[in-house]
Amino acid sequence: MSNFVHLHVHTEYSLLDGANRIKDLVARTKELGMDSLAITDHGVMFGAVEFYKECKKQGIKPIIGCEVYVAPRSRFQKESNIDNHPSHLILLAKNNEGYKNLTNLVSMGFTEGFYYKPRIDLEILEKYHEGLICLSACLAGSVNKEILKGDMEKAKEVAKWYKGVFGEDYYLELQPNGMREQVLANQKLIEIGRELNIPLVATNDCHYLKKEDAYNHEVLLCIQTGKKMSDEDRMRMTVDEFYVKSPEEMSDYFKNLPEVIENTVKIADKCNMDFEFGVTKLPNYDVPNEFKTHAEYFRKLCDDGIKNRYGENPSKEVLDRLEYEISVIEKMGYVDYYLIVWDYINWAKSQNISVGPRSWIRSRFNRSLCNRNYRYRSYKI
Repeated sequence: MSNFVHLHVHTEYSLLDGANRIKDLVARTKELGMDSLAITDHGVMFGAVEFYKECKKQGIKPIIGCEVYVAPRSRFQKESNIDNHPSHLILLAKNNEGYKNLTNLVSMGFTEGFYYKPRIDLEILEKYHEGLICLSACLAGSVNKEILKGDMEKAKEVAKWYKGVFGEDYYLELQPNGMREQVLANQKLIEIGRELNIPLVATNDCHYLKKEDAYNHEVLLCIQTGKKMSDEDRMRMTVDEFYVKSPEEMSDYFKNLPEVIENTVKIADKCNMDFEFGVTKLPNYDVPNEFKTHAEYFRKLCDDGIKNRYGENPSKEVLDRLEYEISVIEKMGYVDYYLIVWDYINWAKSQNISVGPRSWIRSRFNRSLCNRNYRYRSYKI
């Protein structure tokens, strides 16, 4: 195990903000002697599978995470100049439960909280916190925002709330970028950490691969904001330190706080989430209470269908064929699939919506039925 792990990293999936291409990022991590790496793109997890596969391919332990946006109030409140300034927060999946909770949070950020950006709030964060490690994030994090306002009591209050939810899996994040505001924030975070017994961890908020890539990243930000490099009022990084630093660079900056380096390795050790590829995982269909199993309900529907088509006394040939078809479906593990397809086709027919071949049904369902409240039926994996 290397003596440092990057836990706050943006890839090309932090659109027009992250300049790290996944393949190059993983290769650079390996070149610098590190054996673990996190992905924490802004508000999304689009690169998770690609990142995971590339890390495995190159012998690097992947840590799946996200830098989520936390609404200043409720995710449902969307008032201009108030709710369009969310705080940042780093969430890392410790295990598969944490990954599922993280995907729930990120999804709800889009479906319920989207306002300029996909936003979650404290309510759902508290509900879906199991299996997650939480870092306080960059200067846009809620604790740092209060520090920079000069309100230390509020900063402590925010830190206490997160510690109350995440316990020993909540860390205050120190960064070595040298910005005046960051130096101040680091000092105050150390004070808060010691007073409230919250561990500290070192990150570098990596947006590009090497120090010399800072200019290219500035160009990327200009594209994002519709500005030119010559514009004085454009959004910019005031330092060129947001690259993938070596363990030696990180350790040297925090030589008086060796625990913040050690904690990166401890966090990496805690994170053991794995994807399972090549296995079909169908959603669970909730059958009526009077049926003990999905297969029992499926058979009942088949029996009803046979009676509708062949009467009360179908021939032995029909019954034998039915048994054969049911046995194949059960053996393949597709009972839930057939129940779900039957469910939306049956609903479509009840609404006088034409149905046809399966490919056409899928297309029709995606375009038409998904626009109706029907899409909110609960299919749990």
